[in-house]
Amino acid sequence: MVGTPKTIGGVALVGTGSATPSQQLTNDDLGQRVETNDSWIQSRTGIRARRVLGPDESLSELSSRAGSAALQMAGWDPNTIDLVLLATSTPDDLFGMAPKVQAHLGTTKAVAFDLTAACSGFLFALITATQFLKNGSMKRALVIGADQLSSWVDWDDRRSCVLFGDGAGAVALEATSPNEDGLIGFLLRTDGSRGECLNLPQHKEYFPLVAGLSHQGGGFSPIQMNGQEVYKFAVREVPAVLEKLLTIHEIEPKSLDWLLLHQANQRILDAVADRFDIPYGKVLSNLSEYGNTSAATIPLMLDEAVKDGRVHPGHLIASSGFGAGLSWGAALFRWQGPV
Repeated sequence: MVGTPKTIGGVALVGTGSATPSQQLTNDDLGQRVETNDSWIQSRTGIRARRVLGPDESLSELSSRAGSAALQMAGWDPNTIDLVLLATSTPDDLFGMAPKVQAHLGTTKAVAFDLTAACSGFLFALITATQFLKNGSMKRALVIGADQLSSWVDWDDRRSCVLFGDGAGAVALEATSPNEDGLIGFLLRTDGSRGECLNLPQHKEYFPLVAGLSHQGGGFSPIQMNGQEVYKFAVREVPAVLEKLLTIHEIEPKSLDWLLLHQANQRILDAVADRFDIPYGKVLSNLSEYGNTSAATIPLMLDEAVKDGRVHPGHLIASSGFGAGLSWGAALFRWQGPV
């Protein structure tokens, strides 16, 4: 799917927010559970620690905190929001968590729903929300990416348990005029034939129902991942989709202010930067402190960079999300900031 500026209106990114659990799990802590150590994990992933939701915390509460912070930065009354779009693959409620978040935020006039695309979720949700704004049907949207992968990790599998953490991030979007459009373009991709490289499959267990019939019990198995194949997928497809998007819009990599990728593995971030000869200093990364928080990584990183002053209004950002599905995509946008 290719997105171009052939739309009625524009969209502005004007607020960010994030929230993380209070519990920090370091590499040394994990070494008490599985046979691993800080040096081994950092050398292969770039991760030093991750956050894990505790007994008195929930993903919906984390999402609400991130969303509230984004609304506060934008300076918006919650009653002016038209859409709350929540990207998550690990909701508190399988029927949908966005309505609960909508209620917590007090955005009573907004329609709210979930979007599931795993680590690509935030980027897919961001693009989805912009279409409502650009076609004039809505004026303001809040896009939240949040995941609690700690619930679905096999904590005895040292290959995968070191990768994941919990978190939430949010971006506030507002419809604007075409000449002020902050979303330059996007590309979205899916290849379900490779989906078994990374999935969280349903746990198939059957029970007697009535004579001659049975039913399948609910539940899911832990995350299953072929790490080598996922790595090869990312270092091949992410540069390709970014290069195509930059070519379509005649933008040279050197003109980018920032490269903002899904925070999965530092080696992937470095490989993409090398492909475009982008200095590592222009690659936004907080992977070392949070690990892979799935749909939360991009907005969590963006919020951090906005608040610490690295990202300024007008900065041109190339972003890419990639992961389970397999799904991936890229977007070019300018951060406008609150008016």
